[in-house]
Amino acid sequence: DTDQLPSVGPGNVLRDLIASGAIPCCRLDTIFRQDTSGLIVRNAHHVNRGEPLETCAGDSDFYFVETGEPDKIIARTVDLMTQRIPSKFKLDPLADVQVLTPMRRNLLGTENLNDVIQAALNPSGPSLVRGCTHFRVNDRVMQLRNNYDKEVFNGDIGFIKQVDEEDRALVVLFDGKPVRYAQSELDELVLAYACSIHKSQGSEYPAVIVLLHTQHYKLLQRNLLYTAITRGKRLVLVVGSSRAVHIAIKANQVRERRTSLRERLHVPLANGSHSTTGK
Repeated sequence: DTDQLPSVGPGNVLRDLIASGAIPCCRLDTIFRQDTSGLIVRNAHHVNRGEPLETCAGDSDFYFVETGEPDKIIARTVDLMTQRIPSKFKLDPLADVQVLTPMRRNLLGTENLNDVIQAALNPSGPSLVRGCTHFRVNDRVMQLRNNYDKEVFNGDIGFIKQVDEEDRALVVLFDGKPVRYAQSELDELVLAYACSIHKSQGSEYPAVIVLLHTQHYKLLQRNLLYTAITRGKRLVLVVGSSRAVHIAIKANQVRERRTSLRERLHVPLANGSHSTTGK
């Protein structure tokens, strides 16, 4: 999907491979994640075309919640997760609802949001502490790097099912597979009630709450909002200021990444094969 965000790191490998024409590829044009008649899909198209979001006063799969100040956005998010979404949509806030935000730091960054949401949804119980983070049973966590020994990878999300305070270890369930972490390995995990929109790319959730505020000004781009909206399968709520949403929809100045991969794919290899000399 060329309308989503590019990779965080340098280069643009997938774009270059597709643009080169050197490999077979196809474009998917049928949406399966969401109901094609719902507002999630319609608003994804609106965002792509630079058009305002469409809202509905009645029952819908998409809502915009106008909230101005960051502290009020946080309070509204907690209320949605703990009260409104479970009661109206019968969704489990721990397992089904993902908060998405553009940044890691500041009041509306993932670090602060995870602490606030954990305090609301999972405030007590046996825990292991690393830095300022308390890891508790039932916490949603994300793996931060590829670990081939454990067979868990960057971006994988699981739930803590056991905390052994005596042995200083915990067990995370990733798609039904239990994985044990010693205290010294907790730097591979982070709380994941809220995650960055970049980290969410490639994932899907029953419900997402997207936070947008002008304090995210430098990151507000059309492809950021499009990526966030299309993560939700059944329900999407955009919580924040209408000005931030307007800025994101109108900002389509995607920074060009200058690479040479596309051209290199068309350069004939010496003797028709790769060099084995390492040069």
